[in-house]
Amino acid sequence: MAVSTNQVAQSETIGAPVGGWNARDSLAAMPPTDAVYLTNWWPSLGSVNVRNGYSNFATGLPDQVETLMPYAGGTTDKFFAVSNKAIYDITAGGVAGGAVVSGLSNSRFQYTQISNVGGSYLMAVNGQDKLRYYDGTTWSADGGTYTITGVDTSTVANILLFKNRIWLLQGNSLNAYYLPTNAIQGAVSAFPLQGVARMGGYLVAAMTWTIDAGYGMDDQLVFVTSKGEVIVYGGTDPTTLSTFSLIGVWQLGAPVGRRCFQKYGGDVILISQDGIVPLAAGLQSDRLDPRVTLTNKIQFAVSTAVTTYGSNFGWDVTYFAKANMLVLNVPVAVGQQQQYVMNTISQAWCNFTGWNANCFMIWKDLLYFGGNTVIGQAWNTQADAGTNIVADGKGAFTYAGAPTMVKRFTMMRPYLITNGGTPGLQAAVNMDFDDSNPYLAASLNPTPALGGTWGSGKWGTMLWGTSQQIQKNWQGVVGTGYSVAPRLKAVTNGLTAQWMATDLVFEPGAIL
Repeated sequence: MAVSTNQVAQSETIGAPVGGWNARDSLAAMPPTDAVYLTNWWPSLGSVNVRNGYSNFATGLPDQVETLMPYAGGTTDKFFAVSNKAIYDITAGGVAGGAVVSGLSNSRFQYTQISNVGGSYLMAVNGQDKLRYYDGTTWSADGGTYTITGVDTSTVANILLFKNRIWLLQGNSLNAYYLPTNAIQGAVSAFPLQGVARMGGYLVAAMTWTIDAGYGMDDQLVFVTSKGEVIVYGGTDPTTLSTFSLIGVWQLGAPVGRRCFQKYGGDVILISQDGIVPLAAGLQSDRLDPRVTLTNKIQFAVSTAVTTYGSNFGWDVTYFAKANMLVLNVPVAVGQQQQYVMNTISQAWCNFTGWNANCFMIWKDLLYFGGNTVIGQAWNTQADAGTNIVADGKGAFTYAGAPTMVKRFTMMRPYLITNGGTPGLQAAVNMDFDDSNPYLAASLNPTPALGGTWGSGKWGTMLWGTSQQIQKNWQGVVGTGYSVAPRLKAVTNGLTAQWMATDLVFEPGAIL
């Protein structure tokens, strides 16, 4: 009796989902380079990598850290954290010492810095306490060493520097105030916006917007109200209409949180109900056109998060240029924050978990966040304060070249590049647009790379780190259907892992 030697099994190779997380398109219409979800996998340009972790930069704070404030004055750099209604100097890192300011009403400050002939000054407000100054040596309150008249600074909820003037935004009102040029104290002048803000509400934030109007760069002053009205002024001297005038008023989605503005290259971006909106594009298009938002590809996820958690404290957006990264903090709950993170080169998105951050800040070009009694330095290790990083991603569905043919998938081989260690890995597949989570082991154990960290080991005794290694091990999977989506969970600690591609083995069936 003759035995058939025809090959039954076939294979399909799928590139890693470098297009990033797609929470906009239907599962059937998603590009093959995208992912249904991508948690703690960072979409680089040629691979998808387990994200970097964080280390504890400062510890021993009394409670949740809700504000981080940098100070730069000449050769002096300082770093302050606000926790449990007190300000702490955390410049040196390590265990925090005693508070440098205490007895505050809350820990949620907005701040700016100004330099004049007298020195450099950090000025901070929280809507309940008198404005606080830091002059490079000493903290003081409005009414002490320096005094502002014409407005009670304990009612001021936001502050900014625009063309060498300090501007103050009164909480829950449409009143703005400004000091004389280069002044940190003295009498303020009122700048009411009740006649301009047609929808009412109150001023949430303001920002300097640098644009090129065709005749050179110019700074303009942008206010945003709680109703989503964006009010833009241009000029130099707000005391007269001949040198300072209204450019326009636009309607966008309502802003989310006081920390809703962020400089982004030559533009300003706004966290709103419509997503993250660059002003240059958002003010020139219809609000209903989602293509202008940076969050267009994850718009459903952002909209859901804003609707569900929009009133929670902790929303902010941070541009981390050193890693080509834009970080949107999503405060699901205290201790359960997530981040929606975009690669600023490819505009591919993912989401991070494990960084329970109330706020983020760039200091000396590095990324920090305030958490529960600690300040973490992010993106500088391959572990989360020594604990495992758990990455989980599911690629887009594919028909493996035969949309009308049923297939039985039996094996999956992810291609990974590591620095010598072995991540804990488990593969699975979803079939026919089923978006449920297939079972994966609750605990996977990584094996770290052997070798020392440069600068930390003893010469002649430490092991050199191993070179990069390609790992391509087959794993059994179970799934029968027409379309398939590969899922890969990786657990790392002290090692790097780059997901390059995936092989799938299946047995084709009939056209049913």
